[in-house]
Amino acid sequence: MKLLVPVDGSKPSLNAVKYAIQFAKNSRSKVSIVVVNVHDDTPLYQVGSYLGKDEIENYLINTSEKELKAAQKLLAKESIKHSFIIEIGHVAETILTIASKEKANLIVMGSKGRSGIADVLLGSVSQRISSKAKQPVLLVK
Repeated sequence: MKLLVPVDGSKPSLNAVKYAIQFAKNSRSKVSIVVVNVHDDTPLYQVGSYLGKDEIENYLINTSEKELKAAQKLLAKESIKHSFIIEIGHVAETILTIASKEKANLIVMGSKGRSGIADVLLGSVSQRISSKAKQPVLLVK
């Protein structure tokens, strides 16, 4: 069984990692965990004309690496097969694409992330994923 766990550095997303670890420990079958972090570069298009695409991409990758550190520490303590993916793109759509590509059996994610005002205007990432995912989605508080 493969679990996909989107992480954005928020407390609920870290709780999702903890839940996935406990799920793997309690499972009778082998479980692997794929932790994914996605940043949308769309809001940075204006800055891109001044800094350049490579600088923006490096900034987003560095930000992703920082946001994944807590999850890496938790998983390093466990003997659970795991991997990390960093992507840049539309957050919900990219997570759904990765879930299909990785053949995830379950998406475990925090019920609220750090997207702020976009949640009010566009709907939350967790809501989009739970409504469009082909696999079950487990939301963790």
